[in-house]
Amino acid sequence: MADREVAVLAIGAGPANLALAVAIEESGSAELADGTLLLEQGPDIKWQRDLLMPWARSQVSFLKDLVTLRNPSSKFSFLNFLHAQGRLDEFVNLGTFHPFRWEFSDYLQWVAASLEKVRIRYDARALRVDPVHGADGSLTGWSVRLTDGDTIRCRDLVIGGGRDPRVPEVFAGLPADRLIHSAQYRTRITQIPKDEPVRVVVVGGAQSAAEMFFALRENLPSSRVTMVVRSMGLQNYQSSKFVNELFYPSFVDEFYDSPAEVRAQLLDEMRFTNYAGLAPPFLDELYSMIYREKMLGPERSVVRAMTEVVGARLDGGEVVLDLRDRMSGKTEPLRCDLVLLGTGYDPRKPALVRELAARVGLDEVTVSRNYRVDLGESAWGAVYLQGVNEETHGIADSLISVLAHRSHDILTDLLTRRADSADRTDSTGSTDGRAVTAAVTESRSA
Repeated sequence: MADREVAVLAIGAGPANLALAVAIEESGSAELADGTLLLEQGPDIKWQRDLLMPWARSQVSFLKDLVTLRNPSSKFSFLNFLHAQGRLDEFVNLGTFHPFRWEFSDYLQWVAASLEKVRIRYDARALRVDPVHGADGSLTGWSVRLTDGDTIRCRDLVIGGGRDPRVPEVFAGLPADRLIHSAQYRTRITQIPKDEPVRVVVVGGAQSAAEMFFALRENLPSSRVTMVVRSMGLQNYQSSKFVNELFYPSFVDEFYDSPAEVRAQLLDEMRFTNYAGLAPPFLDELYSMIYREKMLGPERSVVRAMTEVVGARLDGGEVVLDLRDRMSGKTEPLRCDLVLLGTGYDPRKPALVRELAARVGLDEVTVSRNYRVDLGESAWGAVYLQGVNEETHGIADSLISVLAHRSHDILTDLLTRRADSADRTDSTGSTDGRAVTAAVTESRSA
């Protein structure tokens, strides 16, 4: 077991923390960059690893990459990645703003490999975070224990590992080998023999559920698949240019400053811009697949709309789902072998954050405009949350649309706090805070 110390520790090396890593590298503060470490639980970096189907596309423009909206001249841009890989001409010829998901994933791994100062540790999963207190009782930092027994201490912690998968209570009694959440889809589905005649039920009506429903045609070509959708049917997500203005980084200020009841109303109205709809081209392709099966056979794929699962149990080696028709109110059983959940993610803060809050003594996690958890003015160490602040920062918080500007906000806060600390130490004549102050100024002008 090893025990080490860094200045900034970021849990998760997905798009959010990679964008922050790039911002730190470009900040001009070599000391901060050298003292920053990212933890990635996987052996490499994959974007949406278990939904990385070869035909799946990003739903967001490539211009909203890790850096371009903050620093268009950055060497870490998606376009520079394509140029460096000799793929720019071919991508331009596609005539699209929406790259394949695997291509954006390749970009993230390229960014990680291109970092010169910020380090990434792979196969490193955070198990527990504990506060570290000074002799006077003040909070001075954090101690993060990994599953391999190592401990890493830091002054500032950034949690960007995403939310926890949501498994509705009705499925709690099913054995784990009969239930696959979309967050595990590709890993788990490859464990089933490809020629197995599996009866599969996909639960959910948004993009992840529809992608699993579509992918099963290739992954398990002998399967029969039923998609259970609670709403009146699969729908396009809203893509109006007027609505999309709510994904501008500048809208975060307006949203954050609005009353809580207004924010809640906006989030509800914006649900179909991301969480409850499908990309229009993909929806058309899905409908065409079902149409072809109906006309030409075999009819392997069925969508049951206005239907909800009200019971789930194992009976004689089969999974039995009790399906309630919302139109008639009637309930009938459906027997299957496997259930796939496209039920999204727990809207609460991740368990790691909730447990940390309990250890610090916080009844409620409150996040500043710069994504820093309110720990009181006396706290020397800070914790920042990425991607889980929709209630205060808007629906784009969980998407890549605001990554570039959010990384700048967090970086500015990191540097400002260090400058303030250095200035306070300056007054005692023991530390020169001018270098850090200069880095703050440079970051603000980037």
